[in-house]
Amino acid sequence: MEKMKLIILETSDVHGNIYPINYGTNGKADVGMGKAAALIKRERDLYDHVMLIDNGDMIQGTPLMYHYARIDQKRDNPMVLLANDLHYDAAVFGNHEFNYGQEVLLKAVKESSFPWLSANILEEDTRTPFYGKPYIVKAFANGLRVGVLGLTTHYIPNWEKPEHLDGMVFEDAVVSAKKWVKYLREEEKADIVVVAYHGGFERDLNTGDATETLTGENQGYQLCQEVSGIDVLLTGHQHRQIADKVINGVIVVQPGNNGIAVGKVSLDIVKRTHGWEIVSKSSELLSVNDVEADCNLLEKVKVYEEGTQKWLDQPIGKIEGDMAVKDPMAIRIEDNPLIEFINRVQMETAGVAISNTALFDNHSRGFPEHVTMRDVVSNYIYPNTLKVIRISGQDIKDALERSASYFKQYDGGGIEVSPSFTTPKPQHYNYDMWEGIDYLIDISKPAGERIVKLDYQGAPLAMDKEYDVVMNNYRSGGGGEYLMYKDKPVIKDIPIDVSELIANYILEKKVVKATVDQNWKVIY
Repeated sequence: MEKMKLIILETSDVHGNIYPINYGTNGKADVGMGKAAALIKRERDLYDHVMLIDNGDMIQGTPLMYHYARIDQKRDNPMVLLANDLHYDAAVFGNHEFNYGQEVLLKAVKESSFPWLSANILEEDTRTPFYGKPYIVKAFANGLRVGVLGLTTHYIPNWEKPEHLDGMVFEDAVVSAKKWVKYLREEEKADIVVVAYHGGFERDLNTGDATETLTGENQGYQLCQEVSGIDVLLTGHQHRQIADKVINGVIVVQPGNNGIAVGKVSLDIVKRTHGWEIVSKSSELLSVNDVEADCNLLEKVKVYEEGTQKWLDQPIGKIEGDMAVKDPMAIRIEDNPLIEFINRVQMETAGVAISNTALFDNHSRGFPEHVTMRDVVSNYIYPNTLKVIRISGQDIKDALERSASYFKQYDGGGIEVSPSFTTPKPQHYNYDMWEGIDYLIDISKPAGERIVKLDYQGAPLAMDKEYDVVMNNYRSGGGGEYLMYKDKPVIKDIPIDVSELIANYILEKKVVKATVDQNWKVIY
């Protein structure tokens, strides 16, 4: 009886991390494609039959990729350059692939020596795959045929700037899967079907209980339950680390983010009279901790890194006062100079009196006395732009209640973050802080009843009146379950990255004073 072992390796949500460093400090970090590459090459040395798939969010996320996309595009995309060198079999589009616009994305696709898969990202007119192919079939010398179907969360239009998605529509991932998995089995005669889905799980993998609002952003559990014929489900988007789980017979894996691990699926296969059959399957995560980065690979993008580091170390101005982040929770429980500064930049840029922004993650260090570009991009980590939308006072209150649900109800102990903002994926970026209004959040009250004061210009905010508010483009489209913003009139669109606006503001002022007007706080 003929038998073989097939290894499927997955990277996902690498987010432009190549070097094993933290760009905020330039300190060492167990992240990046350099370390992941060492693991990938080790697996290829160990096994004869290895496939390698990237599951999306490859080309955005670090200062290196920002510098490439916004300042220095004369060379090939550095992430694609490395993926070509590692001989990826295919890649799937993630939602952040679209952040820099279609020109940057199409350039990356053209430079790739591997196909990009997009079964459910369709041409608006023809309903055919927009950029890449829906699937690949890899035929091995022994006759084994492995089909890989690429899917992307169809929730992207709720976050991304419309011009970045011009000409395309996003079909429901489950609908696409039902059609194409059947096609792979019946028409392409695939012995094994792998679905690479840039999306995660909307339900608990053990109980099936819903773990988030069922918006369609994450449909991994539904894919396993409703689409027959899937053997392996590669997932991502949620930045979770998932392995050794089987859902309705489907082996699943998710390797976290930033290249902290490589997902590995092992399939033992035998050839029967009717074709190849999986007799056992497992999944695991190969951690990059304590792995030496592949120096030859890093050498190929050295010129990109050198240009980025020179740019990051450019001094741009000085802060008078304290804009440092010492305790992320302290930043989120009362008005502070860093958040007030970002809001004021947004307000002055947009010419409006109300703004909101967030402390995106718990690694933000704030601004030191002497500010460089490194400080700006390590605090404002996304390539967001700004929009001014017109919303009602009730919308503002509803949005504040959504933000206030960030906290667990206070019970006399310490202030804690609600699990809905930490599990399965940290979502600190979905807690907004406002300037231009005065408000109090009472976390001793139940979620939905926590805004106990809400004033504008010295009087209670009118629920039925309309206000122009500036916020980032992700939020203005309803991202983060701020559905009160969806489809509201856009009064002004400012197509310049917020990090660039912040840097330009500091460059122009030369000295920025840290101020705080104490317009909001959390009470209990």
